[in-house]
Amino acid sequence: MSAISHRHIEVFRAVMLAGGVSEAARQLHSSQPTISRELARLEFLLGYALFERQRGRLKATARALALFDEVQRSFEGLERVTHRARALARDEPGALQLLSLPALTHALLPAACARLGDQGAIDITPQEPPLLDDWLSAQRFDLGLTEQGQGAEGVSFERLLSLDEVCVLPAGHALLAKPLLHPEDFAGQAFVSLASNDPYRRLIDAVFEAHGVQRQLRLQTHSAVAVCAMVEQGLGLAIVNPLTALACAGSRLQWRRFSLSIPYEVWLARPLHRPSHPRVELLCNALRMEAAALQQRLQH
Repeated sequence: MSAISHRHIEVFRAVMLAGGVSEAARQLHSSQPTISRELARLEFLLGYALFERQRGRLKATARALALFDEVQRSFEGLERVTHRARALARDEPGALQLLSLPALTHALLPAACARLGDQGAIDITPQEPPLLDDWLSAQRFDLGLTEQGQGAEGVSFERLLSLDEVCVLPAGHALLAKPLLHPEDFAGQAFVSLASNDPYRRLIDAVFEAHGVQRQLRLQTHSAVAVCAMVEQGLGLAIVNPLTALACAGSRLQWRRFSLSIPYEVWLARPLHRPSHPRVELLCNALRMEAAALQQRLQH
């Protein structure tokens, strides 16, 4: 049996977009009998009808609609390839590909991108480890933002900032009267935790265990943003990274320093075996400026 060809798919797509054989034939610079014949051939090869003939018009079947979704995704990918190929002919670099931890896309990147201004497109992909490390090692991105200065092969790391985790509390909580919170301040308090496998969760739990402090562990989640949202609703206290705390702070959520250091770092990750994008250094400078501004805010 003959295989389905790209021409068959092209004819099917044209008929779907045009709504009929005549217009599809015109768009493909072909004849109506030819398009009808190729469409019938595709249906024969598939073993099912793609269209119902009603009063001389074609009506797509449910299978045709499902197939069309897949065809459109394929053609969109082809269009991106074509666009990129033409951009390369004009020496256009295309969008800067940035891979980042989700928390940093919320708490650091927006302000850095605002500092960068209109300097070209940036395609931001949020991802968690271990896929983040795998994708960085595969040289799939122009720049990465991570909390670890190691783990990905073929990548150079630069420390962007180094801070300490902070406490977050709901507005009106009695402990807000204190500028600095100690482990014993959390004794008996409802506490919202990061997920049990989170490395910062393990560090935080170790601190309270070392000081013999028992908290009421009510809720846990993988997201520091979600932790802050729960604290904002009065569901407990928490300790989170300072960037998320600053980004979420407002009339219903406030932060305080913690008496013990739980280090939090952010690193720039650059692929060693991928050609450098011409706008990488511009974005790195914007990130450095925003990191410095955040450090200054946390010192006051």
